[in-house]
Amino acid sequence: MKVPYSWLREYCDPGVAVEELAERLVMTGSEVERIEVVGPPSAQNFIVGKVLSAEQHPDADRLRVCTVADGEGERTIVCGAPDVAAGQTVAVALPGARMPGGEKLRTAKLRGVASEGMILAADELEVGEDHEGILVLDEALAAGTPLSEVIPLAEPVLEIEVTPNRIDCFGVHGVAREVHAISAAPLAADPWAEDVVAAGEGEASDVASVAVEVPELCPRFTARVFTDVTVGPSPLWLRARLSAAGQRPINNVVDITNYAMLLTAQPLHAFDLDKVPGGALTVRTAAEGEKMTTLDDVERTLDAETVLVCDENGPTGIAGIMGGQVSEVSAETTLVLLEVANWNGTNILRSSRRLGLRSEASSRFEKQLHPELCLRAQVVASKLMVELCGAKLVPGTIDVVGVSWPEPTRLRLRGARVSGLLGMEIAQSDQVDYLERLGFAAEADGEDLEVTVPPDRHYDVTREVDLIEEVARVHGIDEHLPTTLPAAAGPVGGGLSREQRLRRRAEDGLRDLGFDQVVGWSFTDPREPARLRIPFDDIRSSAVMLSNPLSEDQSAMRTMVLGSLLDVAARNVARGADRLALFEAASVYLMEAPPTGRNVGTETTNRPIGPLGGEFRGERAAPVAELHRVAALAVGPLGGRSWRGGGETADFFSVKAVLEALAAQLGAEIAFAPEPEPFLHPGRAAAVSLGGVAAGWLGEIHPLVCRAWDLDAAVGFEIDAAPLLGAAGAGEETYEDVTTFPAAYQDLAVVVPTTVAATEVRATILGAGGELLHSAEVFDLFEGEQLGEGRKSLALGLEFRAPDRTLTDEDVGGLREAIKAALETIGGTLRE
Repeated sequence: MKVPYSWLREYCDPGVAVEELAERLVMTGSEVERIEVVGPPSAQNFIVGKVLSAEQHPDADRLRVCTVADGEGERTIVCGAPDVAAGQTVAVALPGARMPGGEKLRTAKLRGVASEGMILAADELEVGEDHEGILVLDEALAAGTPLSEVIPLAEPVLEIEVTPNRIDCFGVHGVAREVHAISAAPLAADPWAEDVVAAGEGEASDVASVAVEVPELCPRFTARVFTDVTVGPSPLWLRARLSAAGQRPINNVVDITNYAMLLTAQPLHAFDLDKVPGGALTVRTAAEGEKMTTLDDVERTLDAETVLVCDENGPTGIAGIMGGQVSEVSAETTLVLLEVANWNGTNILRSSRRLGLRSEASSRFEKQLHPELCLRAQVVASKLMVELCGAKLVPGTIDVVGVSWPEPTRLRLRGARVSGLLGMEIAQSDQVDYLERLGFAAEADGEDLEVTVPPDRHYDVTREVDLIEEVARVHGIDEHLPTTLPAAAGPVGGGLSREQRLRRRAEDGLRDLGFDQVVGWSFTDPREPARLRIPFDDIRSSAVMLSNPLSEDQSAMRTMVLGSLLDVAARNVARGADRLALFEAASVYLMEAPPTGRNVGTETTNRPIGPLGGEFRGERAAPVAELHRVAALAVGPLGGRSWRGGGETADFFSVKAVLEALAAQLGAEIAFAPEPEPFLHPGRAAAVSLGGVAAGWLGEIHPLVCRAWDLDAAVGFEIDAAPLLGAAGAGEETYEDVTTFPAAYQDLAVVVPTTVAATEVRATILGAGGELLHSAEVFDLFEGEQLGEGRKSLALGLEFRAPDRTLTDEDVGGLREAIKAALETIGGTLRE
């Protein structure tokens, strides 16, 4: 909601700078996102001028040389507007003026003629979008009058993020009342306090009628009729005010409806009554598949729940969302029906979403307005119709009440409850004062108050605690609420669970290994599985769809963390990053329970995703598994470059070493086995298991997937946290004595079939080496013709160590023979 400060001050002037007011609004619950300045940054050097003459430029067909009176004399201004003429009163920027873009105006020569200023168009002052012609002012204005006395210049505009419950603050008058409440500055009389006197002939019901077929969806429909309407441009003050509030001026009738809506928070709509056969309007729901063309020139297909305002020929508008072209007000309009209605908020919200059509009107109606607000807007708009359009109001207001609206809410505010909940005393007289400033009616009843809620707060303030909140925030929580510690009967315990501790250790471990943590969206593009080349029958291709997505690109719950990491990597690479090591620890959402064993050591449960987190778009919800994952991605070299070289691009083995280091930090047994994934490079992919439980994948990202994210190459892993934490140690460091006896080292070259994994060879050697074999590490791989087809040679370094003696050759020799025998069981031999 954009609130021009000059408009706000017309109803309540707090007497402080706009920045100070914004801070006070924020501290009392109204979020001010920013303060914008509309128009030039300063009003200096902008004046009213009188055009004394306008002659054709001697060397330019499209330029006019004007003599302009500026109050102190005359000056020459070269103007390109085709409509500039002698006798006009115009807006002039003098040399030295700062234009809205910040440019400083200077004297300049245009085709040889010196121009000492600029005659301004509406868009050059940001009071409209018209650039074809100049801004012509009231001829009664004197030359030299500061332009800021005619229209607001350097207009501060408060942009307020209105919470859905505060429908009153969707109107300038509601914001003014809020300012009145928090500042105690005087509040002007309600702009709808006095109605306009009808001057037309007959009764409104003589020329128009309204029938409501769906009263539950249209609780109230009011209409007034105006004759002798003259449609034309709005006066400058109205155009400037609407432009500052973010609305485009169109014509006086339409501008009046927008002005009244911005002031009262109640939307309106104007019909050209001559275009409505018989003046008869009907409110009904659409037939399934019915079509109509809205004011934005789009033909829309409707469903049976969409509410329409119709004439005898068909729809003339989508109720509460947008009018139709059939009855649009035009320059020829002389008879106007002004509709101010109340609609079912839930229905408006549903229809708006389905049609993909959101308007200023629908954004207010969907919050559910109170029916009593209708006549407020009727009164405000009626005054302006008479004043600005020369219209005559036909006596009588058509007022169709569909269903009886709620009675005013009356709440009891207990004095003891106020002090007990807030922890501070607020005098009853102050409570009454605060509530009355906010528009509530409050009467004392002993120590308590009987409070009546105003219509524009009916759906917001429904409980005693809501009243306490209103009293507290106006009183000043930041200024007066004491700081206290919560009362506790005994020592307050707390701490992290084992799972939480291990998760943090895993995250710390990855940071220690040089990876930066990112936090991605849980929402993703439903087309992401296709970009990852995941087949349709894979569980990861079936995402949980949101019923209320932020956008189509964020309408599905992610099934993998990889896509999020690729998004972050692509964004950074596009901005010049050449080395990335990223990780994310977050949840994924799968539409089936995970295989048995996946939930070991975790508190993850299968639960449906709620409306705020998303829900299924289907007839019934399926079970959803929320799994915590740890994923990493490397692009470019993992280590930094140096004069001695280095900086090799990360590959399968470098990231495998990272994952092995992470598992070692947690004391988890890790194993790898070749296994393809559709998003991984063939032959450079592996399945990861932890503690014997399948946990995830590791590999280089498929070139086609990298291409989809504009990356040259990437490598990563993604594992479930459950098996990682389940396989982890007790979460405590373990120690062993450092022996003073030297170790015995031997290298083995083992020839095995190429189908035998190195992990299997290493496990066999460790098993046969007994307690004295401290470690066995693979350090080389050889394949050649001399080994024979289908054979490979693995070189391993063995470390033998005893805690109580120095090992002899006989000790090691016996173990070597045992290892040799064990290798034969897997088809291996020692290469001498």
